[in-house]
Amino acid sequence: MGLSWQQGPLSAHPVGRFLTPDPLPERLLYAEPLRRRLRVRFGGDWIADSEDVVLLHEPGRYPVAYFPPADIGAGVLEPEDHVTVHRDLGATEWFSVHRGGASARRAAWRLSDLPSYAGMLRDRVAFAWHPMEAFYEEDERITGHAADIYHRIDIRRTSRHLVVRDGNRVVADTVRPRALYESGFAPRWYVPRDDIDPAALEPVERQTFCPYKGLCSYYDIGGRSRAAWSYEEAWPEVHLVSNYVSFEPDKVDVWLDGKQLALEPGQSVVPHGIDRGFDVDEVLAHT
Repeated sequence: MGLSWQQGPLSAHPVGRFLTPDPLPERLLYAEPLRRRLRVRFGGDWIADSEDVVLLHEPGRYPVAYFPPADIGAGVLEPEDHVTVHRDLGATEWFSVHRGGASARRAAWRLSDLPSYAGMLRDRVAFAWHPMEAFYEEDERITGHAADIYHRIDIRRTSRHLVVRDGNRVVADTVRPRALYESGFAPRWYVPRDDIDPAALEPVERQTFCPYKGLCSYYDIGGRSRAAWSYEEAWPEVHLVSNYVSFEPDKVDVWLDGKQLALEPGQSVVPHGIDRGFDVDEVLAHT
């Protein structure tokens, strides 16, 4: 989640609202300098390397990075006879991308008929995530999708009493859970393994990937599919929940300080869509 994804302030279904006397436009776009070095790799080579990237936030998408032409390698872009229309920003010209014997059609684009108010994007080129080999900030690979500088995760230790039940069976009982607060989402509560009945968790083969937390493993509980999950080896940035387990309150009964929790609207993660979503094998190959 960030400005425009999930329940962000510029998304289609924000969790909050702007306090203005007049209604805002149905769609708000926001562009800003990234102020980080961003690089693109394709065909085994760096095809773009810039400290002058502009990010475009628009509803329902992860941020899109636009590079100045001077920071894109010579011969990388080949214009195509293909033009589409962006619903807010006008005509879009498409390019094939070439480097080192590799090529990809419709792998980059430029907004070619921008309205005057969007001048900071003029002449800039964006690269599609799926065809590119990788995007990097400095020497660190950006995994999953474009990094959203407004996405934040805070983890807090707490002594609140959390109990998880499957009918009459106590699955977990702890006074040392950890609360994970993630931008745009309601809190998620993670329980240490020592406070869980291990026999209640039935591992599921399928894993998923979160760009901010790592590979996620799932568990069935009493026949309830994927009622719990765990980042067994979470990214270092969220190590405080590594190998802890969280539970879906709409599938099992989760009680916090005597109050039963419910799944709040907007908690379901929206698929990546047209932006890059790594599969598990690809993540493992790079970790």
